[in-house]
Amino acid sequence: MTSLPLLLIDASSHQAADVTVTGVATEPQVLRLPNDADMTTLDLNGVVRIELDFPKFTDGRAFSQAVLLRRRHRFMGDISAGGDVRVDLLQQLSRCGFSSAVLPSAKEVALGQQLLAGFSGFYQGDALHAAPHFMHQRTHPPFTPVANTTEARA
Repeated sequence: MTSLPLLLIDASSHQAADVTVTGVATEPQVLRLPNDADMTTLDLNGVVRIELDFPKFTDGRAFSQAVLLRRRHRFMGDISAGGDVRVDLLQQLSRCGFSSAVLPSAKEVALGQQLLAGFSGFYQGDALHAAPHFMHQRTHPPFTPVANTTEARA
């Protein structure tokens, strides 16, 4: 089982879109959500990309927002991570439902691509596939329980 492919973007070449931070899109395609946005009142009609912010390394609320967008709101567009995003967060970003991340430099993008290539799958579920790996693929024939009797133990 693999997570979403994660597009890595160099911040020096990335231009931010003109968006609002109130939870209502000014353009029909892009929505920028602050970490304290009320996720129950979102109107995602016409939204193709949602930008979530990591204002500092220790603030991980955007991870929860991404999972809620994928699972509860069934949002299938681009969820982008911006702000204080570091390469050691990339694997978890992908597993939580992010599809793109803006990194500080081209060097970080290259390192991030190298780190992401080291993993081909996971045993645990993720934002898109909640069931663990062993629920998706059967590797052994089904187990048949045997009654606990003295004949069965012999």
